[in-house]
Amino acid sequence: MSKINIASHHPILDIQDNIIFANNGNVLACYKVLLPEIHSLSETDFEGLHSNWFQALKSLPVGTVVHKQDIYLKSSFTSEYLPNGTFLSKTTHDYFKGREYMEHQSYLFFTCPKNKGFNNPKYVNPFRKTPKGLPKELDDTIKRFLASVTDSVNYINNGAKISLEPMVSDEIMALTKEQFNGHNSDCDTDIVLDGPNVTIGNNHFDVLAINSESCFGDSVQTSKVNEHFTSDDFRFHQGFIDGLGLSLKENHIVNQIIYLDDKHQWRRQLEKKGEELKKSSNFGTQNKVILKKIENILDQVNNDDSSRIVRGHLNIIHWNGEKRELENTTSRIKAEFKELDMVPYYPCGRGRKNYILNSFPFFAPNFSNEDLYVTDLKHALCLLVNTTNYRTDRKGIVFNDREFNIPVLKDVWDKHKKRIKARNFAIFAPTGEGKSFLANNILRQYFEQGVRLVIIDLGGSYTKFASLYPEQCTVLRYENGKSLGINPFYITDNDDVTPERLEDLSIFLFELMGMGTKPKKESSVALKKILHAYYREKSDVSHSLDSFYQFVSKHKKDLLSRLQIHPEYFKIQGFLHIISEYVGDGLYSFLFGTTEDQSYRIEDKRLIVFELDEVRDNKEILSVMLKLIKTAIQRTIWKNRDERGIILFDEFAKQLKFDNVLESVEFYYQAIRKQEGAIGIILQSINQLPQNPTSASILENTQVIYSLRNEKGYGALKERLHLSSHDLDQLRSIRNNLSGKHKYTEIFIKIGKESNIFRLEVPPEVYAAYLTDGPDNKTIMELYKETGCMETAIKKFIHQKSITS
Repeated sequence: MSKINIASHHPILDIQDNIIFANNGNVLACYKVLLPEIHSLSETDFEGLHSNWFQALKSLPVGTVVHKQDIYLKSSFTSEYLPNGTFLSKTTHDYFKGREYMEHQSYLFFTCPKNKGFNNPKYVNPFRKTPKGLPKELDDTIKRFLASVTDSVNYINNGAKISLEPMVSDEIMALTKEQFNGHNSDCDTDIVLDGPNVTIGNNHFDVLAINSESCFGDSVQTSKVNEHFTSDDFRFHQGFIDGLGLSLKENHIVNQIIYLDDKHQWRRQLEKKGEELKKSSNFGTQNKVILKKIENILDQVNNDDSSRIVRGHLNIIHWNGEKRELENTTSRIKAEFKELDMVPYYPCGRGRKNYILNSFPFFAPNFSNEDLYVTDLKHALCLLVNTTNYRTDRKGIVFNDREFNIPVLKDVWDKHKKRIKARNFAIFAPTGEGKSFLANNILRQYFEQGVRLVIIDLGGSYTKFASLYPEQCTVLRYENGKSLGINPFYITDNDDVTPERLEDLSIFLFELMGMGTKPKKESSVALKKILHAYYREKSDVSHSLDSFYQFVSKHKKDLLSRLQIHPEYFKIQGFLHIISEYVGDGLYSFLFGTTEDQSYRIEDKRLIVFELDEVRDNKEILSVMLKLIKTAIQRTIWKNRDERGIILFDEFAKQLKFDNVLESVEFYYQAIRKQEGAIGIILQSINQLPQNPTSASILENTQVIYSLRNEKGYGALKERLHLSSHDLDQLRSIRNNLSGKHKYTEIFIKIGKESNIFRLEVPPEVYAAYLTDGPDNKTIMELYKETGCMETAIKKFIHQKSITS
């Protein structure tokens, strides 16, 4: 039995920035690799990444060793980046804390080996020190090597999907300690080489490798079909060896090592080896197979000037505290290789130690020809892992990833507009798929982050949400025959009569008259002149629509001439005729039956819900109500342009039935640009938006898309939102799980050009808060009436459910 104590055999002599000087004379440039999210790439994306890797690496100096290392560790979710300051956020924080997932770190090492020999001995002592020690200064070879590495890194970083970040000294030392300590986090230990086994602390290690041409099947590819998500009508792709990455839910390391050799030297070697095999091809089928592979490689070398012959080595190192579990993982890795039509080599005894020890980045150049396959660089790069876990932003809305259902934060606000220029959003889903549930989840988190919300609701879906924050919210419901108490004409003093105020009032009146938000310029100027005269001449009255109507009616004979307005620019009789329905004894006069303005009631509220369920089918009243709401929002919520705010139109399709609503909403979309705000719409289908320029403008300014499952398909969504083919495949792959321990729905989320499928799993308390109908919702509302506190009602409901289940 032999031991290696890392303290007495440390492999690093010095670190300068991200450059390592190893004790064996090797010089390494070390980088962290930031990869795209798993499931986010299409077949074309994988091909593009493969091409980028090839272009970046093909010109590196002869003798360079490239080592990509992907480390996968079983971990427990800490919830450390989740908010926990409110009832619902704390239950979410606690619910997911401790959930198991695979942590993934990816690294790339460029090595300039001390020994660039073509024929390493079979076994090299990795801890053997170079006799020369640390160089005092970089020689020309090292300088050229580092300059070439910088060029390669810059090329990769200029691509859209992958980026490399230089490691710092502390990261390099921590990674070294973790690997040589066998990922035993609770103690420092030794590497024990006992017979054929490798043990570090409590962990037993094993390895399987692809180390010769005979390990490969007929072909390798940049990607393969993901059988789990693929259906009869579409194909969903994953990386070629992704099954050995996150999907292998055990502690393991994927090492892909590439030796960049001299093409001309290899041409001579291959021709010589080919001649030898031709002489012995009759002595076994294996010789014929290898001969064919060599001939194919020679054809590539001779016919493709850009080809680069390499030697390569792929291995999977895995470990476990239990030997039996180690054997189970070995079987699973073999099965995955079989799926890839590859036969791994299983080293034993001294070979196992050799593979494990020399898979540390500092020792990767130590492999001999017997441990390396020969191929073209393009072929070898198909064996790279190109995806990782879902990325979490520093702040945002909590969703769940598709692999482990752990929370990830997605910054769908994007303050610095790195991904999107407009943060407006749309939710698409048929009835019963959870639109309001998703909207509650998004808006509740925005609210708890300090965003002011205005919800225009025709379905009563936000009552429980609002009731959780009684001091900060107000719910304004329409009651038959009563006004909402919003008076657009109300002013506190003459300073309120600004050009902007007159502009807003004129638009309000034109909308009331059915002329839309974009009247002719001459008509707009005329009405603003009349409004200005009204405030100037009637400074001693309570300003209202009725008062303004009386002013125009009283002066209708000379008003236009006195204000130098051509009669064609403003039709006074038409105006008085239409407005008469809203004043005096008019049919809808109750809507404006207030002299004071009570909009101030919403000024200090951060959650305002306008519940218009009672008038959802009354075209005239709903249309006027929407105009009044718009006025109130402009006068109160949008006064502070630095305050973040969201306006949500729920059941938007039902509002679109009415004239000028679409135009009015487009006005919101234009006006919101001046604010620190966003607009959201909820639709059952994108086809509920008419095909016209106004709708096109709205969709163009909607850059965050949420879609839930739709059994009728997603063709219209793809066409009108200009989604990619992979976006469509992602949509088609949506699968919900509404039974079992972890219930979830899946959501397609597209933020600018980035898209993926996320899950929404919530704790019981949050689920109860978002329910909008059914017996459970009725029970919670009854408990709320009884207790007067929504949080208490939800807690009581959860307790009752736990007793009866």
